[in-house]
Amino acid sequence: MAQAPIYKVIFHNNSKVYELYARAIYQSDMYGFIEIEEFVFGEQSQIVVNPGEEKLKNEFSGVTRSYIPMHSIVRIDEVEKEGTGKIVDSDGASNVRHFPSVPGRPITRTPDSE
Repeated sequence: MAQAPIYKVIFHNNSKVYELYARAIYQSDMYGFIEIEEFVFGEQSQIVVNPGEEKLKNEFSGVTRSYIPMHSIVRIDEVEKEGTGKIVDSDGASNVRHFPSVPGRPITRTPDSE
């Protein structure tokens, strides 16, 4: 029997970049949102405690479903097995950048150009 896929989701939230793992991701009925369910965290039997993953686990404890705005999503990957979730600051040292936009004049059409 095929094992359920695991997804790695990376998104922005309050000037931080979140990386977490989940088994169910789909487009929400609420326009502009992605639903994430069945969060996957490290094994409970681990002796070594990862403070970054513990912070993530505490933030999502008791959450069965999370709605993430599409514009906050950086990347979604289907992976073979879960890794370590983490929360990192989105400061200048990060590789994650917003797409640059330049304000300019709107393009106007004239009857000649049609």
